[in-house]
Amino acid sequence: MLKVISFGEALIDMLSNRISDSQGAVDQPSDTESFTKYPGGAPANVAAAVAKLGGNSYFAGKVGADMFGDFLVQSLEDLNVQTDYLVQTQEAKTALAFVSLDSTGERSFEFYRGPSADLLFRPDDFKPDWFQGPGIFHFCSNTLTEPGILEATHAGVEIARSAGWLVSFDANLRANLWPQGADPYESVWHCVQQADLVKLSAEELDFLCRGQDEPEVIGRILAGRAVLVLVTDGGKPLRYFTAEGAGTIAPKTVTMVDSTAAGDAFVGGLLFRLSQLDITGARLGELAQDTRQLEGVLSFASACGAHAVTRAGAFTSLPALTDISGEH
Repeated sequence: MLKVISFGEALIDMLSNRISDSQGAVDQPSDTESFTKYPGGAPANVAAAVAKLGGNSYFAGKVGADMFGDFLVQSLEDLNVQTDYLVQTQEAKTALAFVSLDSTGERSFEFYRGPSADLLFRPDDFKPDWFQGPGIFHFCSNTLTEPGILEATHAGVEIARSAGWLVSFDANLRANLWPQGADPYESVWHCVQQADLVKLSAEELDFLCRGQDEPEVIGRILAGRAVLVLVTDGGKPLRYFTAEGAGTIAPKTVTMVDSTAAGDAFVGGLLFRLSQLDITGARLGELAQDTRQLEGVLSFASACGAHAVTRAGAFTSLPALTDISGEH
């Protein structure tokens, strides 16, 4: 089973007890609002998802040397995520994200992040011995928002590529994390072109299109390094694209409670299966040509995402292998 390193932000999701409608009105406005802390951050969620399924999972990043950082370290270790590459720093506090849900389980975020500890990871925090042997390196776009962490992200990708690792990129675009007036377009496109595996939501694909047709943009992605492009759209069918063709995977119908970790559970399930199959960057093309095996991997990942939305929180909603194995 391959080693999987998820790099980026680990933060605290402060989940509100109130349910709002699509206009922002709450169900019981006279009640006192309270927030419950959950471990979160997309790459940390992915690391937890891989580990909970039984994978060889590592998380790389920085958190504060504070009560929230301690909570995150312990939460990751409780799920058997290796935290050797997770640094606690006195220079900044752990980031917070206040999360509100509507009546369908869709969430909205308000971030308290800058400056925060996760933004202080630097290129020399990566160590070459992390990348000994084959493996998978996964990252998102939230480490592109400031120059220092952007440089570190590019360094991590380059080290992973040089070591022959499979590089996985989930755009996971959060516009409210970027400086006012900043345009993430070029930075996100650069990372899309550096990855072997690219995962986008339908909204993120639309963001990348900017007036171009979807097939043209998918073709542009596949003309670069990417071997597999995945486009998720909530409860609608997953779409996948390779140089050999395209297809869809219909998700399981479930009652959604909280969508916070849906995409991360999907990615975690995907990376876990790829690690089980020893799919390195060099072997991803073989998988892309085997439609039956590829769709089996994607169906497993889709089931992981479907399981996650039926429970509240991020880490707390992630499936164990026994939760999914009966279906696959």
